[in-house]
Amino acid sequence: MSSTDPTPSDSHLLGASDIRELAEAFGVKPTKQRGQNFVIDGNTVRRIVRAAEVTPEDAVVEVGPGLGSLTLALLEVARHVTAVEIDPLLAQHLPTTVAARMPEKAEKFNLVLSDAMEVTELPGPAPTALVANLPYNVAVPVLLHMLATFPSIERTLVMVQSEVADRLAAKPGNKVYGVPSVKANWYADVKRAGAIGRNVFWPAPNVDSGLVSLIRREPPKTAASREEVFAVVDAAFAQRRKTLRAALAGWAGSPAAAEQALAAAGIDHKLRGEMLTVEQFAAIAEHKPKAHQQ
Repeated sequence: MSSTDPTPSDSHLLGASDIRELAEAFGVKPTKQRGQNFVIDGNTVRRIVRAAEVTPEDAVVEVGPGLGSLTLALLEVARHVTAVEIDPLLAQHLPTTVAARMPEKAEKFNLVLSDAMEVTELPGPAPTALVANLPYNVAVPVLLHMLATFPSIERTLVMVQSEVADRLAAKPGNKVYGVPSVKANWYADVKRAGAIGRNVFWPAPNVDSGLVSLIRREPPKTAASREEVFAVVDAAFAQRRKTLRAALAGWAGSPAAAEQALAAAGIDHKLRGEMLTVEQFAAIAEHKPKAHQQ
């Protein structure tokens, strides 16, 4: 038995041979376009569930379940799992896989055939946790959409490309701190939660993966809306090598107006966006020149 196949007590989880057999039976050919790399190691999916701190009280939403590796490990623990899958072929077969391998859990599972970016409601109980192996090319927008759309999500653990994990968890002053870092921090306390090797996937990706933990917290106290704050963030990093005075000129109406807004927010106009916390971006948003407010 290979090291990636489950032991007999894990027989309901999917090992390397199971994944390949299911893919062949269903006619599934993993595509780079959808970032499909299926986890073939039972230890890895259980490690993800542990790192996500899933409990028997949790209703979990999973994005991109694929052939069901992580889904089955989540169903071992969670009260309920709802999976969101964009691929019709994968979505068609996943309920059958769940019913065949964990029949006692079938009633605790829902599947939604949809692009996660378009999901605005979910069947079953309100999700308390988001756990997902996110396709690398859409990881950040999907994560931010889910956090914005489902405020009941208290804890999130996502597996993403290692560089994306670094950006999400970066702190002000770090060279990879940017738009994903700030926006994720609006919703949650964010940190790296481990690394995942390439050999636990089929097909093996040509990049390393990382786990990111996000624990929901109250957004910054501010009179500005989230959209207004995010507009400042986008402007600041659109020209990240420029000072805030220059980078926010378009947002404020002119460099002088940007300098005024920054002064009112108590922020040095010579700084760059990579030095600011989400709270400081919120302070700037509150002082947008009135002539340029919507």
